[in-house]
Amino acid sequence: MRPEASEDQPAETLFDLPCACQNLRRATRIVTRIYDQELRKAGLEITHFGLLTALAATGQANQKKLSAGFAMDSTTLTRTMALLRKKGWVRVRRGKDKRERLFSLTRAGERRLAEAQPYWELAERRLRQELGDAGWKSMSENVSRLTKAAIMA
Repeated sequence: MRPEASEDQPAETLFDLPCACQNLRRATRIVTRIYDQELRKAGLEITHFGLLTALAATGQANQKKLSAGFAMDSTTLTRTMALLRKKGWVRVRRGKDKRERLFSLTRAGERRLAEAQPYWELAERRLRQELGDAGWKSMSENVSRLTKAAIMA
């Protein structure tokens, strides 16, 4: 993939980094910027969009399931879910175990997700177009393999 630069950072300014972690962090910052740039038009960031999408797919999920599914620190998830609740996009209720909290989308959250979908699709198309079909498939497979390997490491 050709390095995607921000408006104020030409691709030529990127230099080789010495390790996988630094290269992946740089790539995710750049890719996140692309998605956030598009999703901002619907009042969301990619982290919010991902959580809303997960709740739409599962119907409801507890903090442990969401945290594990995104490989996200529980504290970060708590802060993000509090923001989504404050915006009225997510509701929370107690589970069978009084300590368990179950999250689900509100109607406003469903609407926000539907409004954001075309912008997310645009970000996906931007990257897919740059990578091409073979590059997109390879990236998807490699990211999946890398994620599983990192969990095992």
